Amino acid sequence: MSDLDAVLARIDADLDASLERLFALLRIPSISTDSAYAAHCRAAAESLRADLASLGVGAQVREVPGAHPSVVGRIDGPAGTPHALFYGHYDVQPVDPLSLWETPPFEPRIAETPDGRKIIVARGACDDKGQVMTFVEACRAWKAVTGKLPIGITFLIEGEEENGSRGLPAFVAAIKDELAADLALVCDTGMWDPNTPAITASLRGLVYTEVVVRAADRDLHSGLFGGAAANPIHILSRIVADLHDAEGRVTLDGFYDGVAEPPEEVRERWHALGLTAEGFLGQVGLARPVGESGRMVIEQIQSRPTCDVNGIVGGYTGEGTKTVIAAEARAKISFRLVGDQDPEAVANALEAHVAARIPEDCRYELIRYKGSRAIALPYDSPALAKASQALAAEWQVEPVVIGSGGSIPIVGTFKSTLGLDSVLVGFGLDDDRVHSPNEKYDLRSFHKGIRSWARILAALGE
Repeated sequence: MSDLDAVLARIDADLDASLERLFALLRIPSISTDSAYAAHCRAAAESLRADLASLGVGAQVREVPGAHPSVVGRIDGPAGTPHALFYGHYDVQPVDPLSLWETPPFEPRIAETPDGRKIIVARGACDDKGQVMTFVEACRAWKAVTGKLPIGITFLIEGEEENGSRGLPAFVAAIKDELAADLALVCDTGMWDPNTPAITASLRGLVYTEVVVRAADRDLHSGLFGGAAANPIHILSRIVADLHDAEGRVTLDGFYDGVAEPPEEVRERWHALGLTAEGFLGQVGLARPVGESGRMVIEQIQSRPTCDVNGIVGGYTGEGTKTVIAAEARAKISFRLVGDQDPEAVANALEAHVAARIPEDCRYELIRYKGSRAIALPYDSPALAKASQALAAEWQVEPVVIGSGGSIPIVGTFKSTLGLDSVLVGFGLDDDRVHSPNEKYDLRSFHKGIRSWARILAALGE
């Protein structure tokens, strides 16, 4: 029996104990967004520190200025093997509305779905405690069987991800020498479907802004001033309408600078996945995609840049009528970025777009929130190839290499501050009810997730 076979057998035999360790972590209400739970966040960090220490990891609970603490620990691998930075988070979302939970959110349990799947139900079961523990348990099995890990690992498990990772970029910069590694491993993503694993090879970047248009120095009577006075809502509506052309492309000057096409073989693999507009949009009551024409839906949601209005307000919005011309109107506008798009350049282009449409006697303000660049793992990355082979061996199907339409800014920090590419592998499913009442994690995802990480560690150490 090979070392890997022995490790996998150990994982199978230890599953019940692995669940007990996960349940102990799930019982801690580590809600990062509510200061009332600060002590619980620290308790979760201490629990993870102790668990890692039991594996021989030199782990510490480290203070992060203005934020909940992070757990940092290091264990070296055999000479000549790579060293990886593993990232996850122990904090969870609030549980509101509590009345919609079938059982208390911090009393984890095993349940069964109508189709017979066994699931772990608790807040944090999937996001991200269950995912973190798949990696920790894989490390535990390797240590128990061989006395060592196949590669060196530095753990960084934060307590602020659900609260915007406050303070973490500065913390990472402050201890960058401690976090030196060859690559980063992240377990906070999902599968393509219940039987097909996925590697997330790219994350879109983000620019988030707020546009404020101001005209008169007060709200005006539309009967007295209508037809003569500038209307900020009209102006803002034109600004928003002009952001896209008839083909769904964003019209900002230079917006597509740095946007590259994926290799044709990658597009062919995406096409073979069969993600249709009817299948994807049908689940939310829609049928027709509105992004760039001539693009597959999977391209529109993961590999192409976008612009969306996330909120718009102005004038009277209460019950009944009030005939006014508003003094100001506001819109929150975000952009998802890909490739080498520059967040600052996109924000500057938006400001030029707005300024060109403001009448001389009106004013505007562009409020810029934080932005982040897109992240992409090279398609020819050796780490990507090894992870793919390991997942294929465990799931008996080739994994899907996809991009994520969302953004994980800390992964961008790993690239910009530490120079690390990230391999994102997770085992969440679309029906895991992440951030919602009755969050769950399939028991199969947990079990095979542990086995998958054991195989990935072996492959990286070869």
